[in-house]
Amino acid sequence: MPPLLLKVLLTPLLIGGASMAGRRWGPAIGGWMVSLPLISGPVVFFLALDQGASFAAEAARGSCAGNAALAVCFLAYARVARRAHWQGALAAATLGWAIAAIALQPALAWPVGAVFVVVVAVILVALRMMPAGTGHPSAAAAPRWEVPLRMAVGTTVVVVLTAAAPLLGPGLSGLLAMLPVITLVLSVSTQRREGADNTTGFLRGDLAGLIGTAAFLAVVGGSIEGLGIAASFGAALVATVVIQGLTLRALRAGTASSLNLPRAG
Repeated sequence: MPPLLLKVLLTPLLIGGASMAGRRWGPAIGGWMVSLPLISGPVVFFLALDQGASFAAEAARGSCAGNAALAVCFLAYARVARRAHWQGALAAATLGWAIAAIALQPALAWPVGAVFVVVVAVILVALRMMPAGTGHPSAAAAPRWEVPLRMAVGTTVVVVLTAAAPLLGPGLSGLLAMLPVITLVLSVSTQRREGADNTTGFLRGDLAGLIGTAAFLAVVGGSIEGLGIAASFGAALVATVVIQGLTLRALRAGTASSLNLPRAG
């Protein structure tokens, strides 16, 4: 199968499947679904096919570092959304991501293990600073354009970044794979439709899920040159399933507690 056709078919399939599943359990779990490596994973995979394992390893390290910028972005949106309209929250989140991404440039040369430790620390701090949000399931139906938009944006990012990677370099390509376009669009939509409380729940779920995404990218970045594409992605998937399972359990327990529902068993 031609590489471009594979990108156009595989990426929207992953994003669409996760998006439909995420609609079932409310904003927090929906945010957790969005945080899965549905864009960065395909970007690194296709870079490995197109540019080789060494290039993909550096790109994975850049994407891993990018999770810290996402944490800053989500925290900024959630805090500003409590007291401002979506325009102010969007501006604060975009500025937060840009400042963090610039500050992360030195980290693109660090060992991937060190990058992962710093990223997890940033995510945990952001979770502690995240304002309270119950994330009640909303009676308002999600707009029909939401899932197609996720699929279109994600596929466009994968195709454009993998094509431009030789010019951008591996580290910057990986970092740009973590652009928060989908999350910010969905945050604005959620805030306008359901209010700041559910938006915070959505962003809290997304933020918690970044730990598993960072682990996925760290494992790929640290092992792809030695193990090859198949084995490194397999190990990364195992690590992600374990970590995401733990964060999902915590989110479901927290959501059940806030709604006075039985906790997930």
